[in-house]
Amino acid sequence: MTVNLKEVDSVAILTLQDNYVDLVARDDTPMMQRAMPIKGMEISNSILAEHGFASLVTVTAGGQARSILFDFGYSDHGAAFNAKALNADLSGVEALALSHGHMDHTGGLKELMEMVGKKDLDLVLHPTAFRTPRFMKIAENFRLSFPIFTRETVKELGLNAVETKEPLPMLDGELLFLGEIPRNTDFEKGMPNAVYDDADGNEKWDPIEDDTALVANVKGKGLVVLSGCAHSGIVNTVRYAKQVTGVDKVFAVMGGFHLTGPMFADTIPPTVEALKALDPQYIVPTHCTGRKAVMDVEKAMPDKFLLNMAGTKLTFAAE
Repeated sequence: MTVNLKEVDSVAILTLQDNYVDLVARDDTPMMQRAMPIKGMEISNSILAEHGFASLVTVTAGGQARSILFDFGYSDHGAAFNAKALNADLSGVEALALSHGHMDHTGGLKELMEMVGKKDLDLVLHPTAFRTPRFMKIAENFRLSFPIFTRETVKELGLNAVETKEPLPMLDGELLFLGEIPRNTDFEKGMPNAVYDDADGNEKWDPIEDDTALVANVKGKGLVVLSGCAHSGIVNTVRYAKQVTGVDKVFAVMGGFHLTGPMFADTIPPTVEALKALDPQYIVPTHCTGRKAVMDVEKAMPDKFLLNMAGTKLTFAAE
């Protein structure tokens, strides 16, 4: 399947939630704007960092800016708190998309929707985002359950669940919901301790096939690929984005790469090498990438690396 993804003049990603924040970094550039700890003329504004991801994504083409929310953070209040602290205007949000159905991406949906102040918007997601019950298996007889995310929850918020496994254009083709991502690399094997119970109560490994990404095509620069956790593998994700769009050039790869913790240690080196081969102009690991993987990415690609934070706005624009 090939999708004609329209070129845009820019894509701006305002991170409403991420795992890290430094309010006195003072490393702003024309492309990267950090949150400021200023309210009025007082140093009293705060931004919350949590283990989660939420973003306001705005594409601009022909002078028209259009926005969606992509992922909604962990706690019920964190992403909304940050949106208010950042004076982010969510009233122009036209649609929503979800990378996958885990709690660190669904938790703040209700309060963000209160800020959007609209009903009947589409929430685009993979059907198995609603899979339940899901668990993290700690030992043979010890499992921790994931919070439940249901179709009823979405309906109660006045949203229309648009369920798709296939790539789906959004904002009249200026953004692409990538859909279910093929697993082709031999080193990106998913989350080994993720399980679920099927309809008969049998425990099965959860491949988290709802995992996906958003894609934009910046004029003359190439693809901007934004993942949530990349449980499908960030390399698989970017390669599939190239395949689906027919665009070979990669402008930016941003998002959680899910390489944190000892069980993913062996996945880091081949991932870094494959990302180098993809040759993006910018690489922005976020959220669940993990300290070691972030450091390895920065060491391998120092001129391409950008450190993301809660409250940071990155604008990837055509020249």
